[in-house]
Amino acid sequence: MTTHLGTMEELPLDYREAVQNANTTPLWPLIRKALPHDTPVPQSKACLWPFDTIRPLLLRAGELTPVEKAERRVLILSDPGRGPGAMRVAGPIFCGMQLLLPGEKAPAHRHTPSAARIVVEGEGAYTIVNGEKCMMERGDLILTPGGAWHDHGHDGKGPVIWLDALDLPLFVDLEAAYSVERELQAPKNRPDASEVEYATPGMVPARRNGQARPSYPMMRYPWTNAVQGLRALAEHTPRGEPVELDYVNPETGDACLPTMGFTAVMLRASETVKPPLRSTSAVHHVVEGSGKSTINGETFAWKQGDTFSAPCFSLIEHTAAKEPAFLIRVHDTPLQEKLNYYEERPRPQ
Repeated sequence: MTTHLGTMEELPLDYREAVQNANTTPLWPLIRKALPHDTPVPQSKACLWPFDTIRPLLLRAGELTPVEKAERRVLILSDPGRGPGAMRVAGPIFCGMQLLLPGEKAPAHRHTPSAARIVVEGEGAYTIVNGEKCMMERGDLILTPGGAWHDHGHDGKGPVIWLDALDLPLFVDLEAAYSVERELQAPKNRPDASEVEYATPGMVPARRNGQARPSYPMMRYPWTNAVQGLRALAEHTPRGEPVELDYVNPETGDACLPTMGFTAVMLRASETVKPPLRSTSAVHHVVEGSGKSTINGETFAWKQGDTFSAPCFSLIEHTAAKEPAFLIRVHDTPLQEKLNYYEERPRPQ
C-alpha cells in the first residue's frame, strides 16, 4: 500500500503552471482527500439548532419579508463544516425552517428535488399536493415528491412553522435543479389518502388486473399514528434497543421518497440508546420531549422543536430525560442503498 504520495509542492513551478494552463490537475496530491483510506472524512459537522433561537428569527423574517417576495420564507440550517450560507445541513440533505402567517398563501410550484416537511408549531395550515389537500398538524410528515405540484395556505390563527427537508444538494451537484410555477391549485373535495385509502394499516385499495398503483400513494403521515405505533413497539422492545418505525410507501414497502428516508424514534424515560456507526448523514428533529445526544464526543442538550445533525459514521449516543422523547430522523439511506453502498459498523469497544 502506498504510504507516501507526492505533493503539489514537490513539483516544479513551471510544470504546475503548465498543467494549470492546460486545464488539468495532478491527481496524486489530491487523491487522499477524495478517496481517504478505510472511512470517509466528512466535511459536515454536527450542530444543534435550538428552536428558541430559530423561532424569533423566523418571526422577524415575517415582519421584514412578505411571502410574495420570498416564494418560500425559509431560514436554511447551514452546515457549520461548510461555512456561512451553506445550502445543506449534512451530506446530501437540505433542511430549513419555514414560516407561514395567517391568511398567507405560498405560490404553487414543482421542482426536480423531492421534499418533505415536518410540522413544528401551529394549526390551520395546509399543503396541497397534486390537488390533494393535506392539513398540517404538529409532527405530521407531508411529502412533496419531485415533480409534484404543491402550494401552502394558512386559514388558522398564529404562525405555523415547519421543517423542510430536500435532496436539493444532490440535484445541485447533478446540475439538475430547477422549479416551475403555476397558479394555486383547486383542492379535491375529500380528505387526504391517509384518512381514506390508507386509513387501515396493512391494507391497500384493491386494483383491477393491470391497473397501475400510484408511485406516491400517501402524501401525509399523521404524527398521531406514528406515536401510537412507537408506544406499541416499545412495550415489546428491551430497554437500550432502538424503538424505531420507518415511513414507507404503503403500496410497496419501500422508502416514501427515492433518496431520503424518515424514521420515527422513541426514547423511553431515562433510556440511553447507542446506535451503530452508519454510513448515512442524519438530521434529527425533536417532536416531543427532551434529552441529550453525544455525537463524536460533543454533547447537545435538546428539547421539543430543536433540530440537530450528525455526519456519516458518527459515534452517537442518545439519552432521554425523565419523560419519553420522540424524534424524527431524516437520512439518505434510500439513496445509499440504491448505490449499493449503505453500511453499518459496530461501535468501538
